[in-house]
Amino acid sequence: MSPLNAPAAAPTTGISTDTSRLKSKDNLDKAGEKFEAVFTGMMLKSMRQAKLADPLFDSKAIDTFTDMQDGLIAKSMAEHTPLGIGKAMTDFLAKSQSDLNQGAADSPP
Repeated sequence: MSPLNAPAAAPTTGISTDTSRLKSKDNLDKAGEKFEAVFTGMMLKSMRQAKLADPLFDSKAIDTFTDMQDGLIAKSMAEHTPLGIGKAMTDFLAKSQSDLNQGAADSPP
């Protein structure tokens, strides 16, 4: 076969066409946990911005460290003591996915 007659290869865009993993209960739970962490992080950041007094030591390095610490605290809170916003989001999204609802109905409580 000559190169002119060769079948055209499918363009590679780097985007997977396999969407079966998107309807996984585990992926939905992970997304809910990450959403919980982002929400908690935003809440902590907002609380830090409401300065009630002048800090004793104030520098850009301390601000950066505090932001990193708040991110880790938010992640830990989402994993161990969630507020419930992530679970509410995953429950709402699971209602629209029939595959997940059937799996939940089959499993014992």
